[in-house]
Amino acid sequence: RWFRRQANFYVVYIAEAHAVDGWQTESNEAEGIRIPQATTFEERWSAAERCAAALGLSIPTLVDGMDDAARLAFAAWPERIFVFDRDGKLTYMGGPGPFGFDAGEAVDALRRLKAQG
Repeated sequence: RWFRRQANFYVVYIAEAHAVDGWQTESNEAEGIRIPQATTFEERWSAAERCAAALGLSIPTLVDGMDDAARLAFAAWPERIFVFDRDGKLTYMGGPGPFGFDAGEAVDALRRLKAQG
């Protein structure tokens, strides 16, 4: 609970990882999730809203621009966790997901920040 009171959390939607015109997964197909890769910001925004709703996210979702600046700057494809301190300094960079995605490491990074005051 401390984290919710003391830290800001965001999801940054960068692109559709399992687009029907890219790498559609069998599980998405079975669930009727058929999202093409966005060609406009409005399409990407819509896909991000659909994703947030489907996952029941309660944290704000930001959307990367069509220039993919966030994805490129943070090497965030397909997913990655970052922790920044209050001054905006990067204190933790997780490995690229899904295999390098370790929420426990991010929690440890948040605990270290808490201990520093």
